[in-house]
Amino acid sequence: MEKINLEASLREGTGKSAARHVRQQGQVPAVVYKDGEVGLSVRVGLKDLMRALHTEAGANAIITLDISDGTKVDSRTVIVKETQVDPLTDALIHADFHEISLLEKITVDVPITVKGEAIGVAEEDGVFTQAMWELEVECLPTDIPEHIDVNVEELRIGDAIHVKDLTVPEGVTVLSDDDQVVASVHVQEAEEEPEEIEEGEGEEPEVIKKGKEEEEESEKPEEE
Repeated sequence: MEKINLEASLREGTGKSAARHVRQQGQVPAVVYKDGEVGLSVRVGLKDLMRALHTEAGANAIITLDISDGTKVDSRTVIVKETQVDPLTDALIHADFHEISLLEKITVDVPITVKGEAIGVAEEDGVFTQAMWELEVECLPTDIPEHIDVNVEELRIGDAIHVKDLTVPEGVTVLSDDDQVVASVHVQEAEEEPEEIEEGEGEEPEVIKKGKEEEEESEKPEEE
């Protein structure tokens, strides 16, 4: 697992106005959490944080967060627990760090990577479906896999791979339900042909309209 150093500094002020000011300086407001402790407000460089999140380890990268208060630096080992993005611009606007111990197991979601093309798709004209994109596991931070590979080449129509079929590295415990479907191949549904409309079907019969007009005429009082 890749380890990354990330510089941070204590953040003063709370609320939307203070957070906006931080972002205007090219930084991201963030909070460092540890079980049983109040979160520590910090600020980190946007580019540095994006670089940390785009390693092969992704959100599970182990980060040494060097937090400066202006006089000294407090180093903490963390992982990114959650990020928030602007719904309009997709810009990263907030991050939550979770302080960890390298000697204690943690729970994380690991990406699932599909390998190969299913024979049921290549030769049987079936449809491939990936139902799971992440696998919940428990392990030491240093044992977190970058991804879990799933080979689907042998899947035929009607076949499926379940969580219990996955192979994970030693020291990693799978927490996801064993019976969950990870990937499957099924028959391609035939497209329904539009029903043919017989000539005259769907059109309002003219006789009905005329009949109604005649009925209305008959209801009119006769002229004296």
